Amino acid sequence: MARARPPGRRHGTALAVAALGVVFGDIGTSPLYALRECLRPGHGLPVTEDTVLGVLSLLIWSLFLIVSGKYVAFVMHADNRGEGGILALLALIPPPARRPLVVALGLFGAALLYGDGVITPAISVLAAVEGLEIAAPGLAPWVVPIAAVLLLLLFALQKRGTASVGRLFGPVMVAWFVTIALLGAAEVWRRPGILSALGPWHGIRLIVEHGRAAFFVLGAVVLAVTGAEALYADMGHFGRRPIRRAWVGLVLPSLLLNYLGQAALVLRLPDAIQSPFYLLAPRPLLYPLLGLATLATIIASQALISGAFSLTSQAVRMGYFPRVTIIHTSWTEAGQVYLPEINAALMVGCLLLVLGFRSSSSLGAAYGIAVTGTMAVTSALFYLVARHRWRWPAWRAGGLTALFLALDLAFLGANLAKVRAGGWVPLVIAAAVYVLLSTWKRGTELMRVLLTRASVPFEPFLERLARVPPPRVAGTAVFLSATTEGVPPVLLHHLAHNKALHENVIILTVVTTDEPEVNDADRLGSELLAPRFHRVRARYGFMETPNVPAVVDHCCGLGIAGGLADTSYYVGRTRVLPTGPAPMAKWRKLLFGFLTRNARSAMEYFRIPPDRVVELGAQVEL
Repeated sequence: MARARPPGRRHGTALAVAALGVVFGDIGTSPLYALRECLRPGHGLPVTEDTVLGVLSLLIWSLFLIVSGKYVAFVMHADNRGEGGILALLALIPPPARRPLVVALGLFGAALLYGDGVITPAISVLAAVEGLEIAAPGLAPWVVPIAAVLLLLLFALQKRGTASVGRLFGPVMVAWFVTIALLGAAEVWRRPGILSALGPWHGIRLIVEHGRAAFFVLGAVVLAVTGAEALYADMGHFGRRPIRRAWVGLVLPSLLLNYLGQAALVLRLPDAIQSPFYLLAPRPLLYPLLGLATLATIIASQALISGAFSLTSQAVRMGYFPRVTIIHTSWTEAGQVYLPEINAALMVGCLLLVLGFRSSSSLGAAYGIAVTGTMAVTSALFYLVARHRWRWPAWRAGGLTALFLALDLAFLGANLAKVRAGGWVPLVIAAAVYVLLSTWKRGTELMRVLLTRASVPFEPFLERLARVPPPRVAGTAVFLSATTEGVPPVLLHHLAHNKALHENVIILTVVTTDEPEVNDADRLGSELLAPRFHRVRARYGFMETPNVPAVVDHCCGLGIAGGLADTSYYVGRTRVLPTGPAPMAKWRKLLFGFLTRNARSAMEYFRIPPDRVVELGAQVEL
């Protein structure tokens, strides 16, 4: 059922506050490290008033052009019935334009998000805990161990879900944004001339005068817009208007004031370049600010972790990822899910990064490529949606996309220079995830073709049943089938071994649509194949989790099946052998076989009671 949007200003304000805790955590904690990384001596720029103003201008106009211009003004209009994100954007592209190269591009963009999901918690928590080096230099050796413990606690709490703590996220982030705004405003008051950086000319002059060095600074400037993709990806949870209201009303002004204040402090006290964010605070407020920053970075990390959970659950339903354990942590919010396998993988990845890089500055090199790569893919897919879905003329869609890509590719190019310094991390993660996604999709397609070819057509099967009817036993048998054609192998195996059929037989196929949700009225379609022998198709959106017992319960109400208590579910468990003639590299067949063996069973994924399931195995040469 489509998600209803709560009306009224009061509800909109509540949603805007809630969005602060989920959507803006990542971009909201960027002031901890973004300007500091832009002004690092390694970029080859002298720390003079002109260069500080130039870097600050580039940073500010990146927020204006990428976040406000690209995402808030345009990309957020490309919603799939209210849902956003790369996979939702890919689903919006009409099938004739959704060619293999386009799908591969979308999958790689989604894979890059996993790299972002691993790096964000590590760099955010490290940057917050590094405040100890300013407050108590003697505790500097404890920064990495404390960050590792905080990450362990963060991932250990994931199984409780965000429902119980979600109400705290918004108010904490309100306090965070108000605090960083006040800290920045105090320094701007001392040096109001810093406001000239709001104009673009300082940034333009920096690029003209310093050329190559200014270009590579863009690799650090992009740290200020990390999390921009979350504005789009989390749109389905809050709606376009509350996110825009939060961005324009609080987040953007707070970020601008804080960056202006940090730059003004560096011009006043050049030694503050080592940690301009924490040095904005008066000494008595340093420990409270450190505590608030730690909370804010945990919230930012939570948002990326939850995003990885949502992305994976979407990929599973769209057939791009093996079935994993999906635990719903809220009775009221369908999007709040916990995936233990993904949680464990992210935890291991984050800890390895913290222990390997040991500082947020070192991790900054690894961060930018994942963000800029994802943004470039979003721009390319946006063009296809605008051109083929909205029917924009080529000059309009192409011109706007060219502007987006000019920005995205400039940032990406600047970050590619940091591959050896750590930028290889998200590329390796993305490559591994892409291979997994594409192999699973290709393998399942080939398996479906093989099973369809091997299946028995229904007409001769039903004729044989009519000539030699098997004994019928009381109850209902539900046979899960991956295809809508032919007799499923699990039914043939059951009949061959047990020599009997239930009184009611349902062949059930779960179909995932390109829409995020399916209306209840359009959920089921049924076809009578023979007396008490039905084929049922259950349609689910890619944001929904199928519930087979609920489908059967509805069938009972329609007279198709008997009671749930007398229902047995038959599912197939296929073992893949990489010895067949299928057009797929052997190493990918071996990988697909490994994924198949370790994927969660249909019983767990479709929420079927374990004591009502019969699994029948088979071997297939791929």
